[in-house]
Amino acid sequence: MINCGFIILAGSALKAVYVLFRDDHAMKLPHFIAIAGLVCAVFAIGVPHLSALGMWLVVSTILSLIFIIVAIVLAFKDGVKTHSRDYEIQGSPLSKLFTITAAAANLTFVFNTGMLPEIQATVRQPVEKNMMKALYFQFTIGVLPMLAVTFIGYWAYGSSTSTYLLNSVTGPLWVKALANISAFLQSVICLHIFASPTYEYMDTKFGVTGSTLAVKNLTFRIMARGGYLAVSTLLSALLPFLGDFMSFTGAVSTIPLTFILANHMYYKAKNNKLNPMQKLWHWLNVVFFSLMAVAAAIAALRLISVDSKNFHVFADL
Repeated sequence: MINCGFIILAGSALKAVYVLFRDDHAMKLPHFIAIAGLVCAVFAIGVPHLSALGMWLVVSTILSLIFIIVAIVLAFKDGVKTHSRDYEIQGSPLSKLFTITAAAANLTFVFNTGMLPEIQATVRQPVEKNMMKALYFQFTIGVLPMLAVTFIGYWAYGSSTSTYLLNSVTGPLWVKALANISAFLQSVICLHIFASPTYEYMDTKFGVTGSTLAVKNLTFRIMARGGYLAVSTLLSALLPFLGDFMSFTGAVSTIPLTFILANHMYYKAKNNKLNPMQKLWHWLNVVFFSLMAVAAAIAALRLISVDSKNFHVFADL
């Protein structure tokens, strides 16, 4: 289910490009999700392991910047023109609590791009020093444009903001098309990064060794990775609730990888060099974000359950 968020996002981006130029509604969201799943499968088969991403990491960074800049500029322009907005969160107090909790996980979802400078930093020595520089950059200056997209988008459109922000903005067609295509390609690359541990596990489990272009190994990747993504794509098209799955992805993947695992690994590696206050700080982070991950996962699953009752399967949202 973790990868469903990326596949739905990629499908939503493709649909957004389609409706910019055609309004016949001949193709629905499930069709674009299927196309996105196929592209993800081709990419997974063509890039055998994480270290083979190479220049794709640079491409991914450029794609992120294109989306962020376009989203900020167009949303800001719309916000300046619009004077009437509703910022009220709809629903009962309990529903609001679940929505806010899931939204917190949704925000951490954008931190997946933080893995890109971290991975790129390991290319040259000294690896540890470069990686720390990349992480410091990501969680200081790097986080500002991501938060800008979030807050400017909400300021511009209020609670009526679309789950996929580019569906709310107005502006030149070619600019919106460029941003949507960037979002689509970025989703494909990000899915591969997060799915790589699963791919590596399958390769190790079934003893895949030798040349990646060997017929046996290529056939295995087509069957294993293609089948894995086919199931993920089917589930994505069946329940295409982008915001819900983004929240779930943030809860069970991004929060643990970014906050829990990082703090615990640092604590274990530097245990003898940390003073009591530093040890307490890292443990507080582990406990707090563990509770946050569990609460956000429950909230996201509740949203998926509620939307499943309100919308039919293979809905065109």
